[in-house]
Amino acid sequence: MVTLYDVASRAGVSIATVSRVLHGHGAVREDTRDRVRAAIEELGYVPDGAAQSLARNRKDVIGLVCAEHSGLKPDQYDIESMSLMFYDEVLRGVEARIRERNWSLLITFLREDETLGAPEPEGGPVDSRLRALSGKVDGLLIGEGILAPIALAKHARRMPLVVVAGDTAQKGTDVVAADNWSGARALAEHLVGDHGKRRLFHIDGPVTAPDAAARRLALQDVIDANPGTAVVGTYTGRFSVASGQLGTEQLLMAGGELPDALICANDQMAIGALRALAGAGVRVPEDIAVVGFDDIFPASLCDPPLTTVHQPIRKLGERACDRLIARIADPSLRPKLELLPTELVLRSSCGCPPGSAQRREITPVPRRKTAAAAAGPSVTVAVSALAAGARKSPVPSTTER
Repeated sequence: MVTLYDVASRAGVSIATVSRVLHGHGAVREDTRDRVRAAIEELGYVPDGAAQSLARNRKDVIGLVCAEHSGLKPDQYDIESMSLMFYDEVLRGVEARIRERNWSLLITFLREDETLGAPEPEGGPVDSRLRALSGKVDGLLIGEGILAPIALAKHARRMPLVVVAGDTAQKGTDVVAADNWSGARALAEHLVGDHGKRRLFHIDGPVTAPDAAARRLALQDVIDANPGTAVVGTYTGRFSVASGQLGTEQLLMAGGELPDALICANDQMAIGALRALAGAGVRVPEDIAVVGFDDIFPASLCDPPLTTVHQPIRKLGERACDRLIARIADPSLRPKLELLPTELVLRSSCGCPPGSAQRREITPVPRRKTAAAAAGPSVTVAVSALAAGARKSPVPSTTER
């Protein structure tokens, strides 16, 4: 293996001079610099990254910790149950930022059943994995719903950390998220105000997901503002196509009058709902409207194309990475919440004319504080009674806490 000493010997200089040429520090005569570079090229010398990191007290590596929303069966393993449709876009945003700096990215997935929200004891499995990961990186980006607020704050005191798509109420930690509240509220208002939908069925997301909580509470805020409108049933899904399909199948098996609309907490579950409805011969939007959230690419390919809310997933990765880099450079920064705007994407699954596709900017709407908690429903399925559910709400853009 070629070493720094070999390069110095070939170039006829000291190892300190070779180091200055490699790092661009200090004055080195141009002919000497050329000699050192020629020696590096001839010998095929590759700098020892670990040694350089030690010298700079920095690794030039950040970590991305993602939530793997496990499927409906213990052995289910597919791309959409792992939330890769979401994290792939986050990853592209992060890569766009670190590529400019020649940094590297270390990625790991934690299963949802390892991270169900209750603070675990010191040295528990998730805590141990994050401690081990923190020794290999300069800072961490952590996905939504992975750790309880207390645990997040604890890890943020140990090292630079930014939460992606996290709880906007999180204290002591940087959070970059989409304005889920305003987006979900605009979508529900479109169904109720523009299409006159009154009986709504909600396919919710995981109870551990802050995004799902904000969307759930925004829906109820619209219900509260429109007398005669009600959530007539709920199903708690896993953000996967399979769970959206199962929730819709259970709704259909319950019998009785169909709701006016299915409001799904993300596009993947809405795609599953469309699949179940098509299998049962139920027409969308003639018999029931269906909407989602996220605006992933497959949403535009559905039959009918899916009305949804566009959240800037790739930009979430970019902005979270920017904040993490800033925090690595200055750990004394005050924690900050950054909310990114969303857009209403109108296609025909809600009842808009076939072939139409509109994008509407969504004006941020402050969240009203109420006594309701953001926790998910206490039961997995609530379809048989088809009774109105009662939940209420609680402040979006860039704010320091």
